[in-house]
Amino acid sequence: MPAPTITLVARLAASAADARRGVVRLHPEVLDALGLRSWDAVALTGTRVTAALAVAAPPDSPPGQARLDDVTLSNAGLTDGAEVVLAPVAVIPARRVVLAGSRLTQPVLPPDAVRLALLGKVLTAGDAVSLLPQDIAPPPGADVPGARRRLANAVGGGWTTELLTVVSAEPAGVVAVQPSTVVGWQDGSSTGQPADPSPASRPAVGRAPGPAPGASGSPVPAVPASAEPVLAVDELVGNTDAARRLVEWLDLTHRRPELLARLGGSPRLGVLVVGPEGVGKATLVRSATAAVGVGCVELAAPAAAALEPASASARVQEVITAARSAALGGRPTVLLLTDVDALLPAASPPPLATLVLDALREAVATPGVAVVATTATPEGVDPRLRGPELLDRELGLALPDVRTRTELLRRLLAGVPLADGVDLAAIAERAPGFVAADLVAVRREAAVQAALRHRLPANPPAMDLADDVDPLLDAPDSRPRIHQQDLLDAVASVRPISMSSSDTLQTGGLTLDQVGDMVEVKQALTEAVLWPLQYPDSFARLGVAAPRGVLMYGPPGCGKTFLLRALAGTGQLNVLSVKGAELLDKYVGESERAVRALFRKAADAAPALVFLDEIDALAPRRGQSSDSGVADRVVAALLTELDGAEPLRDVVVVGATNRPELIDPALLRPGRLERLVYVPPPDAAARTEILRAAGRNTPLADDVDLDALGAELDGYSAADCAAVLREAALTAMRESLDAAEVTAAHIAAARRAVPPSLDPLQLAELQAYADRRT
Repeated sequence: MPAPTITLVARLAASAADARRGVVRLHPEVLDALGLRSWDAVALTGTRVTAALAVAAPPDSPPGQARLDDVTLSNAGLTDGAEVVLAPVAVIPARRVVLAGSRLTQPVLPPDAVRLALLGKVLTAGDAVSLLPQDIAPPPGADVPGARRRLANAVGGGWTTELLTVVSAEPAGVVAVQPSTVVGWQDGSSTGQPADPSPASRPAVGRAPGPAPGASGSPVPAVPASAEPVLAVDELVGNTDAARRLVEWLDLTHRRPELLARLGGSPRLGVLVVGPEGVGKATLVRSATAAVGVGCVELAAPAAAALEPASASARVQEVITAARSAALGGRPTVLLLTDVDALLPAASPPPLATLVLDALREAVATPGVAVVATTATPEGVDPRLRGPELLDRELGLALPDVRTRTELLRRLLAGVPLADGVDLAAIAERAPGFVAADLVAVRREAAVQAALRHRLPANPPAMDLADDVDPLLDAPDSRPRIHQQDLLDAVASVRPISMSSSDTLQTGGLTLDQVGDMVEVKQALTEAVLWPLQYPDSFARLGVAAPRGVLMYGPPGCGKTFLLRALAGTGQLNVLSVKGAELLDKYVGESERAVRALFRKAADAAPALVFLDEIDALAPRRGQSSDSGVADRVVAALLTELDGAEPLRDVVVVGATNRPELIDPALLRPGRLERLVYVPPPDAAARTEILRAAGRNTPLADDVDLDALGAELDGYSAADCAAVLREAALTAMRESLDAAEVTAAHIAAARRAVPPSLDPLQLAELQAYADRRT
């Protein structure tokens, strides 16, 4: 008799207690229909087949929904709101489970501690599984507090967010980890075996060198580097030149030290690699070390910084000792510190920083050891690290331009089946500010979109998870491919790393073509904002510098922010939006720091637009404030960023205000916010267009004449016009909740409730200001 199956809507569980535990909550009636009890295993079929523990949901929960935790939802290849097929499944005690972890976790986490975390969970090969113990209903004999302590001591504070991958499980199918299960790392140790039994047999590239006798003659444990594949230097799209420069430095330092000594140089090397997050800094260092043929020992600075000071110091010393021991044993080595700003911050460096710097000085001074550190925030690194006896060289990686993004997409999608007509150049143009890591996420999201089109029918027959069958091969279309729209949707859904911690302006698909009237204003903004970012070659060809910034001014409610949204949507720009007062801080130096951070994020996300709303609050005339000079220092920081020693590249600044006379005049000179664009109140024709746009989804009666209404609304702003229609609809609803249209009587009543907001005196002052600036 075939096992029963039920198709439900998969929803992401909101309960923090269920997060990453591998559970799915089902209505009690669904459990009865499937013949299950709470904590039985259930098979879930989405774009792939996985399994989880079925738990009874509250009786008042929707019976047609399956509440999946985030990891289980991802394992099934589903998105929130997709359909999932559930069926009972038999669970077999696991004899052996092989796992793969990140390079931060696998070297420091013993397999027996992992087994403690996995007790009571059900797994299938290919699943992701968290280290969070199943503590909702712990299995008999489970020591949840002890497991948590061991994980925290080994990994640090980030252990709760770590995910492991189930590489294989014996026997095949759905298995449950038992106290007797052999749990091991891929290419590493297992429970019941000594850790790292044969480090000397490992390849040198991408791994730490094998142990060598230290000063005391005792072996020093190797510290593994990344397990990721190492790319050739020529495969580093956009970073090839920087990688070759690092190869030259490493070759001179490690292979030709006598040449440097003969020329009066020193065979020592310390390099700081700077670039936006996700651009490939660590990948570049690994490729360069592989090209030269030297070893590489890595230390993830954030993981070390998360430990308590004594453990962090021991971790750093262990890595540095491994690198020095290998060099003293005749094998040149590169010591790579990733995201070094986490361990050696510029602001309030901890006492540990002094110990780390001393240890790094010893490492750099050791013949055969080169120290390379990476950071995305060079201003956030302890300045002592960049001293002449430490990292005295700097290598900068640029953000990928359109051509580089196109080539990156071509490489990333080389082995992916693409539909005919996929234009990678068009995809790259829609992805400003995306780095290599972002494009990898685009590939992943596009694959999910394509897989959802080729997923199984709603009620597939029950299948045995032990069968090694790809469910996609039985789908109606046996040749799934990624289409152009899949990639476009993926670009829209992936937020680039450079914008992950910034407030962005949501365009909602709006473009300048959808903005009625305002022909001169739209043309001025296009020339001042879009042309410098879209046609930099034209400005270079004519030998002129592109405008650096624009100030939009006009009465409130007349569409300044609306125009910005349309501008960003037209140019496909990354927009960093901030209100003027948000950057002001009462603590000395914090406001200036916020301004610098804002422009650094814009440079990382270029081509980008920085939108400073209510800029009069951020940059008032200097010498007239009573805030202990905070505003004056912020103005100075803004002037420096706009027209300082380091020019902005592919970044345009747009300010908006309805009080332009309050802004510091130095901010409005050429080279800064040099283009002033007056956004006037709407005239009769513009008001009519605004009413049509605001009422395109509102059913209007035949007696409503928008042309006549637009002509009558003198003194009304764009926001006022939209408010009139909104109030008219509410008036119709007050008369009857079943109202099907808005009549002229409703609009007349709305006009009495919504008076014009434009101040004639303010309009006259703004017009006079515009006339003086013309």
